[in-house]
Amino acid sequence: MKTKKSQDLFAKSKHHIAGGVNSPVRAFKSVGGTPIFFKKSRECYIYDEDGNKYLDFVGSWGPMVLGHSNKHIVNAIKNQASKGISFGAPTKNELEIAKIIKSYLPSIEKLRMVNSGTEATMSCVRLARGTTNKKKIIKFIGCYHGHVDSLLVKAGSGLATLGVPDSPGIPEELSQLTISLPYNDISALDAAFKEYGDDIAAVIIEPIAGNMGFIEPNINFLKELRNLCTKNKTILIFDEVMTGFRVARGGVQELLGVTPDLTALGKIVGGGLPVGVYGGRAEIMNNISPDGPVYQAGTLSGNPIAVSAGTALLKQLANTEIYTSMEENAKKFLNPIKKYADEINIPFSFNVRGGMFGFFFSNSLPQNFDDVQKTDIELFSKFFRKMLERNIYLPPSAYESCFISTLHDEDKMLKAAKLAKESLKEIKDEI
Repeated sequence: MKTKKSQDLFAKSKHHIAGGVNSPVRAFKSVGGTPIFFKKSRECYIYDEDGNKYLDFVGSWGPMVLGHSNKHIVNAIKNQASKGISFGAPTKNELEIAKIIKSYLPSIEKLRMVNSGTEATMSCVRLARGTTNKKKIIKFIGCYHGHVDSLLVKAGSGLATLGVPDSPGIPEELSQLTISLPYNDISALDAAFKEYGDDIAAVIIEPIAGNMGFIEPNINFLKELRNLCTKNKTILIFDEVMTGFRVARGGVQELLGVTPDLTALGKIVGGGLPVGVYGGRAEIMNNISPDGPVYQAGTLSGNPIAVSAGTALLKQLANTEIYTSMEENAKKFLNPIKKYADEINIPFSFNVRGGMFGFFFSNSLPQNFDDVQKTDIELFSKFFRKMLERNIYLPPSAYESCFISTLHDEDKMLKAAKLAKESLKEIKDEI
């Protein structure tokens, strides 16, 4: 595979862009090699600057649930662009998408649009503090909620990839207001509420973790979290930036039947364009300005092009059978790999929900970030490179989740599984 153009572009980018990339995981630091520079996408494939074609298991980190360059989304973007790119004022588009989001996630009675998932989680935390008049928040080790100061404490995703447990630039005084607990640990959760319950404004969680791989919660853990928040008048925030409209149309809260007070959304809501949303119980959302005292604003929030793209996507999710189909096709890829890995004594485990899945080089599925760190990260890096040589594009980090679309059909997944087995065989032969 020739990637000379990507190599040249990366070398030049490092002189002009911090780190040569505009988001750390893209740098391939944990998997080795040079980042791939892409120029176009169609269906479930992406094409690099050298003309190589890859089966895409990243999907722009979630929004391409219907594949790349979906004609309805592209047409919606073109149609809105012909009318106007941005107004910085209310549009009918915003009302239309708000109604769709509310119909898919009944826990959201009112919402506010922003420009990224980071803005959404940041706004949820501020709103929770402003509503409860409490200061502390609880987050879970390995859960990443964007580069918000109070949330960038023991986060997963890119921080884990780069081996940075916390980020410089966060005042110690602010980090002391963040309580970090192990994911899926009920006893630690109970202990934290016993000690700090009177001053915990919010608990924020990825209800299925997608930034330390793909890790589901123990249902009793999630239910206990809901009960403790209710009992202590603490606001429960679900960060469904990744999982919303991905693991199910109504996200994790639909799958597991646990209802948050506030929900942060992103990615898919923009149909591939930058966007974020937060919303929840009306009595809480009414505290946001201009109705209430908690200030939050954004000049380009509700951008008409992004909203038009998102509306076109969300309308196509009316048929919820697509989630069952995607999950079945993901298993067509993962089950043969698991079977072969067992045959050649390579540890392998996986989990999948809807159009989102994760795998680990471990004998059993991790339950928290400590477990993930005990998996064979070096083996993942080797596997990533072997698959890339075979034109399969996986997330360039063992701490990220994989995404497929409705266009990743059985035939494509079985072929990808065959290539994965070839990759594992080569790795085994080299050991």
